[in-house]
Amino acid sequence: MVDLKNKIVFITGSSSGIGAACARAFTAQGARLILCARRGEHLKKLVSDLKTDTYSFPLDVRDPNQVEKQIQSLPADWSAIDILLNNAGLARGLSKLQEGDIQDWEEMIDTNIKGLLFITRAVVPGMVQRGKGDIINIGSIAGHEVYPAGNVYCATKHAVDALTKGLRLDLTGTPLRVSTVDPGLVETEFSLVRFHGDKQRAKSVYNGMQPLTPEDIADAVLYCVTRPAHVQIAEIIILPTAQRSATVVSRQN
Repeated sequence: MVDLKNKIVFITGSSSGIGAACARAFTAQGARLILCARRGEHLKKLVSDLKTDTYSFPLDVRDPNQVEKQIQSLPADWSAIDILLNNAGLARGLSKLQEGDIQDWEEMIDTNIKGLLFITRAVVPGMVQRGKGDIINIGSIAGHEVYPAGNVYCATKHAVDALTKGLRLDLTGTPLRVSTVDPGLVETEFSLVRFHGDKQRAKSVYNGMQPLTPEDIADAVLYCVTRPAHVQIAEIIILPTAQRSATVVSRQN
């Protein structure tokens, strides 16, 4: 297994949910963390709670100029990123395509696709130059199955799947590894964001079943990056036991 002590791990969207759980998991392994998120106050609280060697800054991954500036201005002892976790992402709305909200579409496309691209473009050249690195993209079961009213969100996660595979091919001849971890139902703020703060509707997504936790996903991420150097985990699809597909879930009344 690869020892993560003192490895530099860059996590986007790290202020809550899966990103925060991954930050805690990497901290437990002795890694050094670069953390960013749009919500600066949430990020400050996480950094305070971690009590570890951390470099953090507010960042909107949708802004390529902001991304490039932050990566280029990393202090010298933080610039050699070993692990990139593209976690920032969201869903907005659950509407038929012909009834969809264009602003929701733009936010999903700009965050889930363009944000991943901007971060990857800024970080991976340094990994190639140094001859080492792991890139892990957080995808979704929605990147493998399209479900009713999930149209644009599913399209963005299919894009994440395609970009992960494309990057892996483009890095042929290097020792860099590229993985995707694709969860089903995970109880985070995901549904609250999707339904624009409607707590009752968000809670109903997980009624009558035991969803995954952010820590479950963090375990999968750690598994990817701690394999021996000759082992590359291309893809992990991880579902709660009660979930059999994107749309088939056993629920207890």
